Amino acid sequence: MKMNVQFYETIARFYDAENADMTDDLGLYDELADETGGPILDIGCGTGRVMLHLAQAGHRVAGLDHAEAMLARGSRKLDMLGDLRARVRFVHGDVLDARLADVFKLIVVPYNGFMHFSEQAEQLAALRRFREWIAPDGRLALDLPNAGEAFATQDDGALVLERMFTEPETGHLVMQQSVSALDRTAQHLHVTWVYDEIGDGGAVHRTLAPLKLRYVFPGEMDLLLAATGWARLDVYGDYGREPFGEGSPRMIVIARPAGESPS
Repeated sequence: MKMNVQFYETIARFYDAENADMTDDLGLYDELADETGGPILDIGCGTGRVMLHLAQAGHRVAGLDHAEAMLARGSRKLDMLGDLRARVRFVHGDVLDARLADVFKLIVVPYNGFMHFSEQAEQLAALRRFREWIAPDGRLALDLPNAGEAFATQDDGALVLERMFTEPETGHLVMQQSVSALDRTAQHLHVTWVYDEIGDGGAVHRTLAPLKLRYVFPGEMDLLLAATGWARLDVYGDYGREPFGEGSPRMIVIARPAGESPS
């Protein structure tokens, strides 16, 4: 987990530019927020991609993240949206240690965020913390990749060009690349992100940022939830809420506190 925190401290200045087109999931969070009401807790909120969107829709949102550089950038974005400040709260802390006094109607762990709990013990501990913070009729949403599809691919160790973007503060072109390896036994994905920033005169500055993630399979997720006081309500295969199945790109899990009667 510490390595992943350092990852975001390292790449914070690139994050918003490289994710500028990441909007496919926002409609789903709009729907869930309208269904459950607030307040909402965004786990791994980063610079506020999801939480500021929900706040602009009128919801009260708290965001929890361990990377100070990401939160600082989120706070600067909030400064430019001053009318939202009454509905938004950034919280610095580790999920496994944080103390939150609020109770939330919806907890979201957006795009691959739950994978950052890279050991099963951490995943169980995180789910227990979420259970402490949820209202009796609240909902938990976990957005994960379909592990079955990932495990079906072959590793080749190649350096892959992911995207090119302009870093807005410097105007430099950045080539974002990655090289990854999958440990199928431990269910770990080891990724090194490579940012080649082309500066004045064509000089290239390279930033390396390693990351360790853990895949979760559907049956395993049900067991993790049951062991931590949750019951699965739904699992979707994409952001349009299509049923999860073979070939689905995502595994979006919606859970409720165990013992609550489904509405």
